Amino acid sequence: FVRLEFYLARVNATEPNLMITVVGNVVLVPLVLFYLLYDRHEAFDRLESFVPRRWLGKTREFMSETDQMLSQYLRGQLLVMGALAAFYPIALTIAGFEIALPVGLFTGLAVFIPYIGFATGLTLALLAALLQFGSWYGVGAVVVVYSVGQILESFILTPRFVGERIGLHPLAVIFALLAFGQLFGFFGVLLALPASAILATGLRELRRRYLASALYGS
Repeated sequence: FVRLEFYLARVNATEPNLMITVVGNVVLVPLVLFYLLYDRHEAFDRLESFVPRRWLGKTREFMSETDQMLSQYLRGQLLVMGALAAFYPIALTIAGFEIALPVGLFTGLAVFIPYIGFATGLTLALLAALLQFGSWYGVGAVVVVYSVGQILESFILTPRFVGERIGLHPLAVIFALLAFGQLFGFFGVLLALPASAILATGLRELRRRYLASALYGS
């Protein structure tokens, strides 16, 4: 009993700290992101001041190409979100759900956060199915709709809209998601495609330099 009371006391003591951390992240992350975007030109100028002058032109070209690649990635991800935000409400409406629109829209937009967004949407849909139908039909309908949506996202939409825009083969997109997820977990999946886009840009630059080198021409 003494150990149990000690454990409960530690849990109660950590709850305020946890809430402070969560609230701090919710407030600070958007604030820091805003100021980073606001002062990005000055930050880039400071970074350029450390680059040797003879490499400055090539560095600017590389950073510009990387910026375009990441912009293409963001546009592709928005297309995926838009397609899924249309698919889930329509599929849930066909299945007979009364709150198909809010649950489907949330799921489609939340897929930007790998795993967690999909899992949250699936949980909400299952709760809605149990409350509305109270039978195995609702659970089965949710499983079918979300299984199709996951297959659609992973093997069709993401490889096509994201992979093609950043110059990656669909198989390379799937491999990058699996490899980064296995190595780095959730954050690996979140950063897999942007990191792959930057890596692909660097490899293309190395290839261009190799093809233009005396070693290749000899």
